[in-house]
Amino acid sequence: MIDFLFGQYSSYDTLDIVLELTAVFMGLISVWLAKKNNIGVFPTGIISTTIFIYLLWKWGLLGDMIINFYYTLMSLYGWYLWTRKNKNQDTNPISWMQRKEKIWAFFLFLGTLFFVGFIYNFFGNFTSWTAYIDTFTTGLFFVGMWLMAKRKIENWIFWIVGDLVSVPLYFCKGYTFTGIQYFIFTIIAVFGFLEWKNILDSNRQQL
Repeated sequence: MIDFLFGQYSSYDTLDIVLELTAVFMGLISVWLAKKNNIGVFPTGIISTTIFIYLLWKWGLLGDMIINFYYTLMSLYGWYLWTRKNKNQDTNPISWMQRKEKIWAFFLFLGTLFFVGFIYNFFGNFTSWTAYIDTFTTGLFFVGMWLMAKRKIENWIFWIVGDLVSVPLYFCKGYTFTGIQYFIFTIIAVFGFLEWKNILDSNRQQL
């Protein structure tokens, strides 16, 4: 069992192992800060996703690399949105999705499937069942990150589903540390949803 989970690391460069562990650690901090509705989610997340862009490119995992490139861009966008204030009040408070945002989320999900599918097909990467799962999770994560930037509580639902699928996927790919990261992500995401809901309910009671 130990050999299955960690045996592949014996052939990895030490630098790559250190980078993966660093990216995992910063990713966990980022998700924890997101749970706390703390703007630090974005700078810590950018460090993690930037490292993963390099590693995933090196590993040839294009779908995952695209996800992390998108994360980096959306983190910059979210960082900007979360800093905007009007008379010391957030202009982007925690809220539920509106009908228009649900429509946008649906088309973002479909658009992501087509885009990632095109990329995989172009590079001839539809050679394994994992590529199809990658395409699906990429769609979930694209929507989840967009909703997080807009502080929509439903972002956690997309993270939970995507993380649950990603845990066994990364173990099968041989990236155990990243698989463990997604397992912990799942737990934090559940508590993140509950905490954001409590914040939203508390804000409503104060109105």
